[in-house]
Amino acid sequence: MTEVRPQAVPSAALWERDEEVAVITQAVETLCADRSSPGGLLVFRGEAGLGKTALLAETRRIAEHRGCTVWSARGGETLRSVPFNVVRQLLQPALVSMLPEEAREYLGDWYDIAGPALGIADPGERYADPQGVYEGLVAAVRRLARRDWPLVLLVDDAHWADQETLGWLASFAERLADVSVLVVVARRPGEISGAGARHLDAVAADRPVATLGALTPEGAAGLTRATLGEHADAAFCREVWAVTGGNLYETVELLAKVQDAELEPVEAHAGELRDLNRSARGGGLVARLEQLGIDATRFAWAAAILGTDITVALAARLATLDVDDAARCAERLRGARILTVPDPSATGRTAPADLEFVNPLIATDVYKSIPDALRRAMHGIAARIVTDSGRGAAAAARHLLEVHPEDDEELVRQLREAAREHLAVGAPDAARRCLERALEEPPRPEVHAQVLYELGCATFLTAPARTIGQLRAALGMPGLDGDRRVDAVVRLSQALLHNDQPEEAVRTVEAEAARLEPGPAQMRLKTVQFMWEGIHAGETASPGRSERLAELAATCTGRDNSERALLIVRGFDAMMRGENAEEIVEICDRALVNGRLAPGLGWTDSEWGVELLLMLADTYAYTDRLDRAESLYHEALHAYDTAGWSGGHLALAHAYVGLGHRRRGRLEAAEAALRESLRLAERVGRGLPLYWTATCNLVDTLLARGHVDEAWEVAERYGFAPPYPSTIVLPDPRSVRGRLLLAVGRVQEGVNELEAAQKAATARGHHNPVHVFWAADLARALATEDPARAARLAVDVRRQAERFGTDTAIGDALRVAAALETGQRAVRLAAQAVTYLESSPCQYEHAVARVEYGILARSAPDLERGLALARSCGADGLVKRAGEELGAGVGPR
Repeated sequence: MTEVRPQAVPSAALWERDEEVAVITQAVETLCADRSSPGGLLVFRGEAGLGKTALLAETRRIAEHRGCTVWSARGGETLRSVPFNVVRQLLQPALVSMLPEEAREYLGDWYDIAGPALGIADPGERYADPQGVYEGLVAAVRRLARRDWPLVLLVDDAHWADQETLGWLASFAERLADVSVLVVVARRPGEISGAGARHLDAVAADRPVATLGALTPEGAAGLTRATLGEHADAAFCREVWAVTGGNLYETVELLAKVQDAELEPVEAHAGELRDLNRSARGGGLVARLEQLGIDATRFAWAAAILGTDITVALAARLATLDVDDAARCAERLRGARILTVPDPSATGRTAPADLEFVNPLIATDVYKSIPDALRRAMHGIAARIVTDSGRGAAAAARHLLEVHPEDDEELVRQLREAAREHLAVGAPDAARRCLERALEEPPRPEVHAQVLYELGCATFLTAPARTIGQLRAALGMPGLDGDRRVDAVVRLSQALLHNDQPEEAVRTVEAEAARLEPGPAQMRLKTVQFMWEGIHAGETASPGRSERLAELAATCTGRDNSERALLIVRGFDAMMRGENAEEIVEICDRALVNGRLAPGLGWTDSEWGVELLLMLADTYAYTDRLDRAESLYHEALHAYDTAGWSGGHLALAHAYVGLGHRRRGRLEAAEAALRESLRLAERVGRGLPLYWTATCNLVDTLLARGHVDEAWEVAERYGFAPPYPSTIVLPDPRSVRGRLLLAVGRVQEGVNELEAAQKAATARGHHNPVHVFWAADLARALATEDPARAARLAVDVRRQAERFGTDTAIGDALRVAAALETGQRAVRLAAQAVTYLESSPCQYEHAVARVEYGILARSAPDLERGLALARSCGADGLVKRAGEELGAGVGPR
C-alpha cells in the first residue's frame, strides 16, 4: 500500500480564505454571545473544488473550540431522489441517541408528523402534508437547539440535497430570527432546477452570499512554496496555476502528486505538471483506477453506486467479491486517494461506514465511468440488498428508479409501495418519481389504471395540470371500478377546479353520474356537481340549478354522507340566494349527527374535501349562527395543526377563523388571523382562491377598523383588483373593492365597481345583502347625486333583508334607510336598526348603529355606549368618530 502522507500545510485548503474565515468566526461569536441571540445563516457559493468543504470543516473547528454543538450533513449527486436524506443526516444522530420516550417528549405534538420524515417513527396511514412536515422539522430543531445551545448546522453540497430537505431549509431560514442556531450552507451555482432551486434560492433570500473565487497566481505560488519548499521557482509556480486554473482542490492534489513523484519544483519539470493533473479527474482518474486492477475498479464502482454509508461488506456483495479481496481493494483505493476513512466527528451519518470518497468530484467521475448497462444492473442488485436487509421499498427506491425497464411485475409492486411510503412521510415528489418509473416498466394491463390513479393522487397538490392528464388516462382504461372509479372522477374534477377549469369540472362529474344507477355513488357525484356549480363564479348559473338542487335535497333525510353533503350544498345555495335563514339553518342542521360532523366528513377526510365543510361553516356564519360557524372554523384549525397540514388547508383555516372574528366584531383578532393566513398562502402561490379569501377579508377588516390607507396598501401589494377568481369568495370581492375605492375617495371608480358587483350577483341569483352588500354602499354613494335611485336601492336592500330574516341583515338595511332620511324619520329608522343589531351576534355592526343613532338623536349615552363597543371591537375609526362627536358636545339641536 502507498502511504498517504499528510499535507505539508494543514491550512492549504483554506489558502486565500482569510476573509471568509473571519466572517465565520464573527458569526460563531455572535451565536455564543447569548442564548437569546438570533440565529444566523452563511452561504458559501463556488464552483467545484474551490474549498467550500474546507470552509465547513474550519467552521466546525472554530465552533467546537467555542464549545458549540455541531451537526453536519452533505448532499450527494446520486442521492437527490432520497427524500429527507440530508435533514436526516443532520438531526438523526441527536434523536436516535435518545430513548424513544425521550424523543417523543422532545418533539411533542410534532413527533407523529416529523418523526416519520426523520426515520425515527413509523409513517401513519394518511398522506402527510409536506408543508406540515417542514413545520414539524422546524419545531424539532427549535426544541433541540434549546437543549444543545449553541448549535451549529453545516450543510455541504446543498445543490445536491433532496428537494424535501431544501423545502425544510427554506422554511427554517424564515424562522432564524427566533431560533438561536447558526446555519452554514455550501453550494455550487447552478446544478439544480425546479422546486429545489426555488427552495435553495429562498434560503439565501435577502442575505449576503459569499462567492468563492479561484486562487490568484500569487496565491497559487504561495501555496506551492508552502507545500514544496521556498525553492519552487516562479516558472514552476505559474505553471501550477495555469494547469489547475486556480482550482484549490486540484492545486492541492497536484502538489501532493508532485511530492509523491519526488519532482523538483523547477522550470525544467513544469511541463510534467499537466500530465500529473490530468490523472486527478475525468478520463485520467478512470485510467488511474484501471491501473489498480479490475477488482479495485469493481469495488470503486460499487462504492459509487452505494453513494453513502459505504462498508466493505456491502461493497463486496455488490461487486461480487469475497470480503478479504474487498478489504485489499479498499486499501488500494485509499492509497490512491480515491477513498478514505470517514471522520466520525464530521458526519451526520448514524449507520456504520468504513469508507467515503475523498471528494464528491471523484465520486461523480467514478459513477459516470460505469458502463450504462452494468450501472443499471448494479442498482438492481443494490435494491435487492436493501430490500433483503428489511429496510423497505422506500429505502430501495433510489436504486429501483435506475433499473432498466423490463416488464417486471415485482418491480412495479415495489415502486408502488415505495410511493405510498413517500406520501406517508410528506414527500409527494418522490412518490411521483416512483410511479412514473413504474409506468415505464410497464405495469400489467389490469393494474395500469391503478398506477395512473395513484400517480394522479401523488401530484394532486403539486401539479394539478399533470394530475388531469393522468386521471383522464386512468379513467379511459379498464381496472378502475366501483368506489375507486368514483374517487378518481371526483379527484379529477377537483384538479380541474384548482386548474381554473370549473366548467370542465362540472361536466366531468355530470357525465359520470349519468352512467350510474341511482344510489350513494350517483348521489355523491351529483352532490359534487352541485358543489362545483355553487362555488363557480361564472357569469350565469345553470338554468334551473337551484330548483333541481332543492327538489333533490327535499328527499334527503341525512341518512348517509352523500345525503348530508347534498344538504350542506343546498343550505349554502339557499344562503347565497338570500332565502329564509331559519329554513336554511334547519337544512344544515339535518346534515349533522348530534350537532357534530359525521364520521367521514371531518376536516382531514379526503372523500369530500375542504370546500364542502367551508360551505357549511360559511352558511352558519352568514345566518347569524356564529357560535356554530366559529366552532367549525376552530375545529378545522385544530385538525390541520394536529395533522401537520401547513399548506393551503391551514391557510384557509386561518382565513376563515379571521372571517369568524370579523363577523363577531373582534377586529384585531380577525386581522391577526388573516395576516397569518396570507403568510401561509404566500408559500402556496398567489392567485389561488385561498389567497383571495385571505386578502379580501383582510381588506374588509382593515376598512372596518378605519385603517383605510393600510387597506389600500394591502390591496395594492397583494393584487386585490380585477380580474377576480373563478370561484366564489366570501364576502363578495367586488363589493369589498367598491367599498375600498369609496373609502379612498375614488368615488366614481367605486360606483362602477359596485355596479359591476350588482351585475355579477344578479346573474348568479345571489341576493343575500350581508355578504353581497353592493346595494347598501351604492345607495349611500348615490344619495346626493341620484337620490331617487338611492332610495330604490335602499328599499330593495330592506326587502331582501326581511326575506332573509336575520337581525344583522335587517339592522344593516335599516341603517341604510336612515342614512337616506332626515329629521325624526331618520332617528326612528336608526333606533330600529339599533334594536335589531343589539340582538345580532355581530358587535361591530351594533357599535356602528349605536354611534349613528347617537349622532342623529344627539344622545350622549348612546354615543358613549357605541364608543365602548367600538373600543372592544378594535374599530379605531369608529372610536375616533364617536369621540369627536362627544368632544363637540351632544345636546338638543
